[in-house]
Order: sequence, then C-alpha cells, then structure tokens
Amino acid sequence: MLEDEQKASRGKDIDNWLPITSSRDAKWWYSAFHNVTAMVGSGVLALPYAMAGLGWTTYFIMIFASCHFVLSHLPNFNSISGVSFSAAAMSLTYSTIAWIGSAHKGVVADVDYKYKDSTTTGKFFHFCHALGEVAFAYAGHNVVLEIQATIPSTPEKPSKGPMWKGVMFAYMIVAICYFPVALVGYRVFGNSVADNILITLEKPGWLIAAANIFVVIHVVGSYQIYAIPVFDMMETLLVKKLKFTPCFRLRLITRTSYVAFTMFIAMMIPFFGSLMAFLGGLAFAPTTYFLPCIMWLAVYKPKMFSLSWCSNWICIVLGVVLMILAPIGALRQIILQAKTYKLFS
Repeated sequence: MLEDEQKASRGKDIDNWLPITSSRDAKWWYSAFHNVTAMVGSGVLALPYAMAGLGWTTYFIMIFASCHFVLSHLPNFNSISGVSFSAAAMSLTYSTIAWIGSAHKGVVADVDYKYKDSTTTGKFFHFCHALGEVAFAYAGHNVVLEIQATIPSTPEKPSKGPMWKGVMFAYMIVAICYFPVALVGYRVFGNSVADNILITLEKPGWLIAAANIFVVIHVVGSYQIYAIPVFDMMETLLVKKLKFTPCFRLRLITRTSYVAFTMFIAMMIPFFGSLMAFLGGLAFAPTTYFLPCIMWLAVYKPKMFSLSWCSNWICIVLGVVLMILAPIGALRQIILQAKTYKLFS
C-alpha cells in the first residue's frame, strides 16, 4: 500500500514537472493565440523560407537558433503565452501587409493565370506539390490536444468549452490571414508570383523589410509551439520509462540538443519548400484531414448517409487522396533540386 502511494506521489511530481501537464490554468484566449501561432504560417520547417526574404539561405539561422537555446527552457505552454501572443499578432500583421500591398499595387501588366508548366506531366506534379504545401500550411491541428491539456477541466466545466471558443476565434484569424493573401495575391500577380509574395511585392522596401521581420518574430513563436510537445515526449520517455530524475540539467541537455539538431538540419538542407510539401501530404494530411473524421465516425456513429456521415467520408476520401498525391509531387521536386544540391548552401 505504501509502495503504491509512493509511486502515485512520484507520478504526480513528474506530471507537475513535465511541460504540458505542469500548468493547467490556461484561459480560452491562450488557446486562441496558441492555435493562431500554430496554424498561421508554415511552422518551424519554413525557417529557411522565411529567412530567404531577408537574404540571410546559415549564420543568421544560427542567430535565430540561439534565441531558442534560451526560450526552449521556459517550462511549459503557459510560460510562452507572451511569446505566442506576439507571434500571433505578427502573423496577422505580415499577412495584412501582403494582401493590402498587393491590392494597392494593382494587377500587373500581362498577368497570366495559366499553369506554369506546359506539359501535362509537369502540371500534374506541380498540382500535387501545391496540395502538399497547402496541407502543411493548415497543419496547426497537430498541437490542439497539447494546447487543450493546459486548460483546467472538471466534470462541471470541461476544457472543451473554452477550447472550442479559442479554436473558433483562431479560425477567424486564420481566415483573415489566409484567404485575402491567397486570392488577392494570385489576382494581382498570377503565375508570376514568387514562393514568398513579399519578394514579389518588392516595394516599398521599408514595408517589405518590416514584414519580413514580423515573419521572423512569428516563426520564433511557432517554433516553441511545435517544440514543447516534442520536449514533453522526450522528457516523459526519460523520466517515466528510463527513470531519469526530473531536474534542470536533464531539461538543459535534452532541449539544447533538440534545438542544435533542428538548427543543423535547417542549415544543411536548402530545399525546405519541397520538404514542406512532402511532409504536408505524408505526415500532416492524415492527422489534419481524415484521422479526426475517422475518430468522429467511430465515437458518434452518425446515421449512414446523413449530413454528418457524408461530410466526414468526403473529408476522409479527399484526405487520403491528398496524402497519396502530395508526396509524389514534392518528391519529384526534391529530386530535381537535388541535381544542384550542395550541403549548407
């Protein structure tokens, strides 16, 4: 009996130390800007893409990573709420600059809305590649459960209430950021638009530079939003399975090692845009688009051919198609880019 109590006590102490379960006093608006930070933008793997706008391709990646050698030691989600709020605000700001700047510029001369590729094969692979990038862009759902775990929950007041409110607010911000940029940007520049619309805008220089700075601030926050669940997974394994003692030294080694590893990968591989598309289709499409639908059908068992049943099955089919097609297009692009690939370029 005493041994069971000691195990329970140790388990509680470990939960109070781990980054996700250590603090459960988050408010609904924490959920809102955590979700905005996670969903708007392309997350940590887009780091070199964001840096490209400033002309920075490895020294500045090291400077960026050095920020995370410090920020990564904040203990949990609630402790980075200020960073996440700043990142969410920045994402709204640079998205607004992108579409308003495009609208102000007006439709460019000889705008062309045709496919860039002239061959049927090229069009197909480019289409698949684009699907993967879209899937990656909307992949913030992968951290919603970790975010919800920071909200207090009781049988009388379950966490799903404030979480739902935060998610709805986040989706409104996401819509404000994504749809105007996509539609106005394509309307103005057509198929001449660059991978980063801020590059295509070009002028005014001071505003584009400011927008790129906002992008960097945003990816600082989004890195932390995606990293904390990884930290929680690593530290859970170390203290619960491998029986390491929870302490600052353990956290220092694991988190510093993770930041150093991601910095090394970011500097080493220059084609992160295609890698984003590949991961978007292969890894994020299942967790974002069709696995939640499968779980919904399994739990709620809606009537066959009802609106809920049909809509979920449509999402499942489209999600599976996306998971198959997107990596194909991205892999082709990676192979083409690899012909001129140089490490740390």
